[in-house]
Amino acid sequence: MIRRSVLLICLMAAAACCTAASRNDIERQQLFDDNWRFALNDSTQWRTVALPHDWSIAGGFDKDAPAGGDGAYLPTGKGWYRKTFTLTKAHQDKTLRLYFEGVYMNAEVYVNGQRAGGHPYGYSSFFVDITPYVTTGRNEVEVRVDNSRQKNCRWYSGSGIYRHVWLLTTPRRYIDEWSLSVTTPDIHTVCLKAEVVTADGQRKPVSKTIRHDQPRLWSPDDPYLYHTTLEAEGDRLPVTYGIRTIEYSAERGLLLNGQPLLLNGGCVHHDNGILGAAAFDAAEYRRVRMLKEAGFNAVRTSHNPPSETFLRACDELGLLVIDEAFDGWREKKNDHDYSTLIDQWWQHDLSAMVMRDRCHPSVFCWSTGNEVIERKKIEVVKTAHQMAALCHQLDETHRPVTSALAAWDSDWDIYDPLAAEHDIVGYNYMIHKAESDHQRVPRRVMMQTESFPRDAWRNYRMAADHTYVIGDFVWTAIDYLGESGIGRWYYDGETPGEHWTNPMYPWHAAYCGDIDLTGRRKPISHYRSMLWNPDGEQLYMAVREPDGYRGRVKTTMWGTWPTSQCWNWEGHEGKPIDVEVYSRYPRVRLTLNGQVVGEKPTDQCMATFTLPYQPGELRAEGLADAQPAESQTPQADGAQPAKSVTLQTAGKAEAIRLTADRTTLKADGQDLAFITVDLLDARGIPHPAAAPELSATVSGPATLAAFGNADIKDCSPLSDARHRAWQGRALLVVRSAGKSGTVSITVRGDQLKPATVKLKAK
Repeated sequence: MIRRSVLLICLMAAAACCTAASRNDIERQQLFDDNWRFALNDSTQWRTVALPHDWSIAGGFDKDAPAGGDGAYLPTGKGWYRKTFTLTKAHQDKTLRLYFEGVYMNAEVYVNGQRAGGHPYGYSSFFVDITPYVTTGRNEVEVRVDNSRQKNCRWYSGSGIYRHVWLLTTPRRYIDEWSLSVTTPDIHTVCLKAEVVTADGQRKPVSKTIRHDQPRLWSPDDPYLYHTTLEAEGDRLPVTYGIRTIEYSAERGLLLNGQPLLLNGGCVHHDNGILGAAAFDAAEYRRVRMLKEAGFNAVRTSHNPPSETFLRACDELGLLVIDEAFDGWREKKNDHDYSTLIDQWWQHDLSAMVMRDRCHPSVFCWSTGNEVIERKKIEVVKTAHQMAALCHQLDETHRPVTSALAAWDSDWDIYDPLAAEHDIVGYNYMIHKAESDHQRVPRRVMMQTESFPRDAWRNYRMAADHTYVIGDFVWTAIDYLGESGIGRWYYDGETPGEHWTNPMYPWHAAYCGDIDLTGRRKPISHYRSMLWNPDGEQLYMAVREPDGYRGRVKTTMWGTWPTSQCWNWEGHEGKPIDVEVYSRYPRVRLTLNGQVVGEKPTDQCMATFTLPYQPGELRAEGLADAQPAESQTPQADGAQPAKSVTLQTAGKAEAIRLTADRTTLKADGQDLAFITVDLLDARGIPHPAAAPELSATVSGPATLAAFGNADIKDCSPLSDARHRAWQGRALLVVRSAGKSGTVSITVRGDQLKPATVKLKAK
């Protein structure tokens, strides 16, 4: 049986930065992020902040923090936000609402001293109608945030109003943003439907039909979007949509716009690394760009709805999304997690995710949960059925519903009734059961919703060789704060075991990502992309740290052997070292200082060479001719190199290089620039092991937002202007200060030539 979803997509008006007006001169939505005052833990010490704001990341790492390793050993607590704003006579006879994209957690909103609304779940967006509480002239909104009940999350949540807030001004009869849906009875016909909320709270349907004779279909390779507006009762709602089709079956796999597609996916949490949980637009777009550049075509938002900006970036840049609602259900994983809210709030929170996100073309699948603890109880089947039914009721485009199933014992087959409640069954680390499951349930469509990084080849082959396995989502695509120590390696004498077995301080983050906290792709990322993208990267080389060089290496379940692009191994001269060459070529040749080390055929897109270490230049060549060489000189056979990559031993680090991801900043107080800091020797070769302390200064209309590295044991404050490099690299982030001018960023280090980069804020 083929299940088909003819999809659409539209960006929610309340999430986009559009400013379409109603029949008056007041913008329909205004960003409400500036000039908040903030006080921590009910203190009387107030300071001015601009949203998005995460107060936890500004605190120091503390091994005794109540959130523990789950929360990155960072502080939590309670906080108050206050903002004054002025309304004019033009706001009279209007409906005024505040739209909170995310507040972690237990938000209570007061307007002019009266409680106007709030929401407990920190990952749900919510509206607060402030019309009854405001007056012409000066008004005050207060938001109380309580993240003191710990532990409530298994990863770093952050604390505070960490996503945007908007002021929505509409006629008394207005189009409800979350009532909007976009459906396509066929790819030539787009139907917009929404509801107008009347002054007395009634709802009136409104619709619009658009014809496309030659539609341009949305896909990760061509993420084309259409733009229009929906108008009714004097209100105008901007709509952005895409047109695509999804089909899936055990017989044919996943078809996007009628073409087979394997999902090379990665799981991500919601934080932005050294910036914490604050969902700046620039940071969210950067994450999606990094995922695309790493070869991913899909992402799973584990284990909560993402920011709307993240989804908008996926729409615009082309990344398919599993949109996930919850980590667990009724049985707790932590004392204060969603198990305390589910009975009262699951319908509201699941509806909020689906209604907010159902117009995004990037979202191809809903996920209702992850490794629920009660998975062996018969009641879980009813819960899964109710949640899937609500998704299908709210989403007329018939996106499939999944949840991530797992087992840590031999009881897997008993999950069949639970699996049957899902359109596509999510397997966490269990895809080795696919073949036997297919024999037992031949119509089941599967995807591995979490996998170990080290199993990249096996997971790729499982999807490539079986149509009923539509893809794999590695845990994880990007390193993240919290769940401290997962994916690490360690040495004899350090805290042993997996991340859940012992307190892991000073490890305060995860190292299982394909991309580290500075945005650098690890070798496993290049290997994985090479497997899934045959027309992409063709050749890459990395070196395995010799066991015993810094200590006896111990790896963990989500970890890989410490491997890097490093040819600096002082003191190891003449001793064996392993070099891994990842290649799409049938054979590769390795040379050291012009002498051939050897040639090998690639197996599983990899060849490994063992050689005595000598400093100098290491070169790997991909050979288009599959015939092996019989001579030790690279020119003596018919196998000509088609491509080569090199590693060079760096001398002492003497200079700093700064690379900014942009040349201009928007002078809006929101925009960010990410500046990569590399340590170079006198010849300009990056030093892969340099770790000096660096200092940063920022002048002009910008501020230092964060400064850090990828070392998940470095507990130096991330808001400080001093930080050391790690593996020859650091990252600093500057934030626009809301004025035009020249921004100058300088980084210095002892006995290092400083570097400066300038940006234009305008």
